[in-house]
Amino acid sequence: MSCSHLSTAWSSSTLASTSTRRRSSSPATSRGGRLVVRCSLRDLRNRIDSVGNTQKITEAMKLVAAAKVRRAQEAVVSSRPFSEALVEVLYNMNQEIQTEDIDLPLTRLRPVKKVALVVLTGERGLCGSFNNNVLKKAETRIDEFKQLGLDYTVVSVGKKGNAFFVRRPFIPTERTLEVNGIPTVKDSQGICDLVYSLFVSEEVDKVELLYSKFISLVRSDPIIQTLLPMSPKGEICDINGVCVDATEDELFRLTTKEGKLTVEREKVKIETQPFSPVVQFEQDPVQILDALLPLYLNSQILRALQESLASELAARMSAMSSATDNAIELRKNLSMVYNRRRQAKITGEILEIVAGADALT
Repeated sequence: MSCSHLSTAWSSSTLASTSTRRRSSSPATSRGGRLVVRCSLRDLRNRIDSVGNTQKITEAMKLVAAAKVRRAQEAVVSSRPFSEALVEVLYNMNQEIQTEDIDLPLTRLRPVKKVALVVLTGERGLCGSFNNNVLKKAETRIDEFKQLGLDYTVVSVGKKGNAFFVRRPFIPTERTLEVNGIPTVKDSQGICDLVYSLFVSEEVDKVELLYSKFISLVRSDPIIQTLLPMSPKGEICDINGVCVDATEDELFRLTTKEGKLTVEREKVKIETQPFSPVVQFEQDPVQILDALLPLYLNSQILRALQESLASELAARMSAMSSATDNAIELRKNLSMVYNRRRQAKITGEILEIVAGADALT
């Protein structure tokens, strides 16, 4: 009989904690604290080899995810000089025009009748509940739009989100996009151009961004931020109106501690130096600010893509680590059952030989 449905239930006190993780349609009984499995030794050996191969695959996927996290980290660090320079110029432009009443397309407030929701999901699965958490948050937000009587449209980024909304044609979807590999400025520019055109043409009155904020290797929280209309000072605000200064940032580094992967968080305050008094602008500061805000919008979308990727890879690392641990435990239990069955078979054969020798004498 095949062992493909082998159950590893325990008859000890650990039964309640482990049997819920591994269940089988094939019965396995316990006698006197020992597991009785109805399958041959060959099937057991095949099952042990299969679990061992699965363990190697999940361990390799965990290491690949860790390597990708490091590459994503390097991409974030390499883009920081441009982001810091952009924030510094944006800050000084606001200092120059702080007494003026400016009216820019991206900062224009108007009554909200239609909202565009940009949803960032992963390109692949095997990452635990990462994609499900984002999509559930999107469904909750869409229900809130319906309760408020607002029209809405969805911009989906990521294969998992695209497949989710394709299966639900009753949810209006503006466009589906994909990001392959580590996000680049080209990827964020495509999203930026789309939401820019939707907002400036007044097809939508507000643009919200839903993505997973990276917190640790074992935790990421889906959050919603308001992309448009923007604040002239470059503040990042969530749907509750809580804003973060553009000069405040966080840096994540994947390191090892006591032989285990861990993430170090570092809060960074960007130092903004005022322009020299002798600096003169050839163009009006309002025009310069109007050109800077789309660049800043692009940088914020790129940051969200990078955080979403880091959250996905961390979730995949955690899921593959749990799968590897489960495979090790399952292989150990199967080996124990195999050794007991093999020893019982050898003992039975010895008893038959002894009984036959006694009968001849």
